[in-house]
Amino acid sequence: MSTAPLRTATAAPSHIVIEPSILYFGTPVVLLSTENEDGSFNLAPISSAWALGHTVVLGLGREGQTARNLRSRPDVVINLPAPDQWQAVERLAPLTGRSPVPSTKAKGCRFEPDKFGAAGLHEEPSDVVRPPRVAECPVQLEACAERVRPDVAGGFVIVEAVVRKVHADPRIVVPGTDHVDPAAWSPLVYNFRHYFGLGPELGHSYRTETPHRRQVD
Repeated sequence: MSTAPLRTATAAPSHIVIEPSILYFGTPVVLLSTENEDGSFNLAPISSAWALGHTVVLGLGREGQTARNLRSRPDVVINLPAPDQWQAVERLAPLTGRSPVPSTKAKGCRFEPDKFGAAGLHEEPSDVVRPPRVAECPVQLEACAERVRPDVAGGFVIVEAVVRKVHADPRIVVPGTDHVDPAAWSPLVYNFRHYFGLGPELGHSYRTETPHRRQVD
């Protein structure tokens, strides 16, 4: 017969039903560099990206310049910014490489042909794809979009991009290995339209609908 003390049941926490406008429940931010029709390059932030082995699945707006580019020119660089680069990401957020601006874009979005310059970021040549890497990003994935298809609702595009080469800042790599040191690397995370690293909130998106705390200098 067991002599272990009986565990008393505790009431489960109560929940309420909500209808949030978005479901970005803590996803990494990436900057996608792609090639435009005229040979120039577009740079766009997205917050729907996740990896299956060496395939990265990307979720894009159907009418954006990035989706248009990848349908015809599959080369892409998936650049991962660090938390302290959130302001550069936010400078890109209200910009589009499409002219005229698609009606599906958020209010306040405007056309900008020089995304790198507008964000204060710099191009770095890639090794195996045409679009450049973002020099300031600690992790850069050169990839090829092998499949581009609409989502089930028809409002977005799902891209399956196979990574062909990985570049990493040596300060985040375990010396003598091919491993990223998780104690040295923190992704920039988009949490219900607010920016986080692996720690306190850093700032918020211009599109946020959630009340935010006053920033302390």
